[in-house]
Amino acid sequence: MEPIREIEVAAELRGETPAMRLFALLELIAAKDEFVSLQGLVDETGMPKPTVHRMLQQLESGGLLIRQADGRHYGTGSRLRRLAENLLLNATQHGARHAVLRDLVERLGESCNITALSGGEVVYLDRVETPEPLRFYLRPGSRVPIHCSASGKMILSQLSAAQRRKLLAHAPLTQYTRTTITELDALEVELERVHDDGFAIDNEEFLPGLVCAAVLVPTGSSRSNLCVAAQAPVMRLTAERAPDLVPALREAAEAIGRIESEGSGSPAD
Repeated sequence: MEPIREIEVAAELRGETPAMRLFALLELIAAKDEFVSLQGLVDETGMPKPTVHRMLQQLESGGLLIRQADGRHYGTGSRLRRLAENLLLNATQHGARHAVLRDLVERLGESCNITALSGGEVVYLDRVETPEPLRFYLRPGSRVPIHCSASGKMILSQLSAAQRRKLLAHAPLTQYTRTTITELDALEVELERVHDDGFAIDNEEFLPGLVCAAVLVPTGSSRSNLCVAAQAPVMRLTAERAPDLVPALREAAEAIGRIESEGSGSPAD
């Protein structure tokens, strides 16, 4: 979250409506890429410690926050993550996003997805299948591992090495195929390359015979949690040819970025 927005949220937390104060605290916590502590939130919001403690207890009891093993830090809970997924899956922008995806499939001739990070996995928010008889069927709501999917690597490439290791510490690098990267150091090298290239390739790393390419959807902020990806059987798309899809993927990503910006009321870069 940008510093100005953090100030705005902190001001909302000192407002008079209890429900909105809880929501503003939740918004402040959800925008961070690290666990928060009671004292840290007290310092940031300027609210009395007993008040913040009571609010954290309410959010924890509702499944919106979860307390970490040390008993002092909090992170987002499963109920909040489900809410975020449902908002993305059922947003009013869905129809417009789907139209962009459908046009992309017509252009590339291969199945295409809109994906997002949820916890330690990548979730398919939307998908349009290729008309080709040979294809891999994955419906919206499907989940794939973060470390061996093109979208997952694309999203991870935005994080610092320390942030990546923290996230991957709870998502074991399971080997799914002979090309799956299962060592953190090797994955770090791959993610640096992805960051430099601006796109990611899944070279049969999750499913044998499946090759994917992904790019980020621009959001106007420093990070994006949305990707556009295309995938095809290796007999139609090799890892060497996958970068040829990137220009079309980027055009679709920019169109989706504009749709998301209009839906949120904030301009995208």
